[in-house]
Amino acid sequence: MNPHPGILLNPHAFDPAGLDGESKDLMEATIAYFESLGKDRITSDDNEGVWYDDFCRFLGESGAFATLMTPAGHGGDEARWDTWRNCHFNEITAFYSLGYWYAWQVSMLGLGPIWMGENEAVKERAAQLLSDGGIFAFGLSEQQHGADIYSSEMRLTKTPDGYVANGSKYYIGNGNEAALVSVFGKVLNEVTGEDEYVFFVVEPQSDEYVLEKNTVHSPMFVSAFRLEDYPITDADILVRGPEAWNVALNTINVCKYNLGWASIGIGTHAMYEAINHAGHRELYDMLVTDFAHVRQLFVDAYARLTAMKLFAARASDYMRSASDDDRRYLLYNPMVKMKVTTEGEHVINALWDIIAAKGFEKDTYFNMAARHIRALPKLEGTVHVNIALIVKFMPNYFFNPAEYPDVPVRRDHAHDAYLFEQAPTRGLVKIRFHDWAATFDRFDTANVNVFRSQVETFRTMLEAAAPDDGQAADIDFLLALGELFSLVVYGQLILEAVELHDIAPATVEQIFDVLVRDFSAGATRLHGKSTTSEKQAEFALQMIRRPHGDQERFTAVWDEVLALMDTYELAP
Repeated sequence: MNPHPGILLNPHAFDPAGLDGESKDLMEATIAYFESLGKDRITSDDNEGVWYDDFCRFLGESGAFATLMTPAGHGGDEARWDTWRNCHFNEITAFYSLGYWYAWQVSMLGLGPIWMGENEAVKERAAQLLSDGGIFAFGLSEQQHGADIYSSEMRLTKTPDGYVANGSKYYIGNGNEAALVSVFGKVLNEVTGEDEYVFFVVEPQSDEYVLEKNTVHSPMFVSAFRLEDYPITDADILVRGPEAWNVALNTINVCKYNLGWASIGIGTHAMYEAINHAGHRELYDMLVTDFAHVRQLFVDAYARLTAMKLFAARASDYMRSASDDDRRYLLYNPMVKMKVTTEGEHVINALWDIIAAKGFEKDTYFNMAARHIRALPKLEGTVHVNIALIVKFMPNYFFNPAEYPDVPVRRDHAHDAYLFEQAPTRGLVKIRFHDWAATFDRFDTANVNVFRSQVETFRTMLEAAAPDDGQAADIDFLLALGELFSLVVYGQLILEAVELHDIAPATVEQIFDVLVRDFSAGATRLHGKSTTSEKQAEFALQMIRRPHGDQERFTAVWDEVLALMDTYELAP
């Protein structure tokens, strides 16, 4: 069977997309591991909440985590933090189950403060533990404070021999079996007499580490734990002072990007299962795929899924090319986390409307997908938190562009060192971007032009009817603006990715058919806000546009969807 012409992952025809031989072998070994488990085992373990000991053994035997999450110079010859390579692993693990992906995600979070910290001995220790197959955890959030790390109650208290740690952490993935947990807290600065932030490591195997429970019913052991006079020495401290705060935020900035790729993996597997089911099911003497509304749902889901992958792939290029002089990734990363994950929910909702009751069956992948996809917009900062973040970039994005060298496709086999050396995450309002309009100038197609007209109207509104002081302080209003702004950024990077990848013109136009409708929906919500001024409301009405319909184009994209049928199915 010929490979499908699109860009979606198919484990039966894995395309390494620029990976070197060793990395390709690792990805194929990972695929082979999951394929050997089969659907029955994977779904059963998820339903029963079985911890993934077998997966952890695979990690040790394959060296997957050690190869992918150890910075160059700290591990073996193939060890490097290669963001594009990591994208593949994100997508593959989530394709089979979010539980396996979660072990990877929270290990990456736990390692962030270690690699970004100042303790070389712990770095060597972590590298060895990774080589031994260890997993890691990130002790940041607390039950009463969530991600409000200003209010952390975890504390180090000075003793004659060092310190003792006391306090609790909540929602800590891998907290049951981690080799090391990076813990965020506070310690008294004896010079200033004031509290300062600190990161330190603890071992869950210690008596002073009290594992309280798994907070969710899932193989993902999302723990609650407390430290009771846990002895800490300087050898356990990673970083303290303002830098500990910076490390916390920079770690999240690096790792939140993974959530979008997990959403892509989940949506892709669900797409295969849905088209395989619908394409062989008859109702009223018709195949389900013969119904017009079903085709519309499939085409929309496919367009969204393709757009998700295009955007996330292009964001990877900016992430790998980041420097102190080019921090545009600080907009694109939360976009991958916020926008790509919410698009994943749209994909699953559309597919669920097609397969209906089938989506509840406990032995289907889809049942897992429908549950797991809901988690991703809510992790590493909610959608609303990330929209509030990206709004800060909007003035410079629209009204103060800068010149930058073109960012190429980054598939080189390099260590992304800057991610561990980046500047503190402040001064976001000063970051500038390349001219968004220049990207759209290179496209002259019906729906791209309709979308651009919506964007131009939005920009004019920001200039002619800028938010007043009350609106600027109204988070709900800013979220409505941020939703529209996110669509502009999304569309721009999708077009950049289209220029760099072989995407059928019909598929591109269908993507923008969806984006035009989404922009209209966002404009409608803005119009309906009680705090929206009359002038802003007039602009909002002007943003409501119809996409250009084209049956020939639609049929071409539908043919791409139908070509997915029977190309992949996870064996029992």
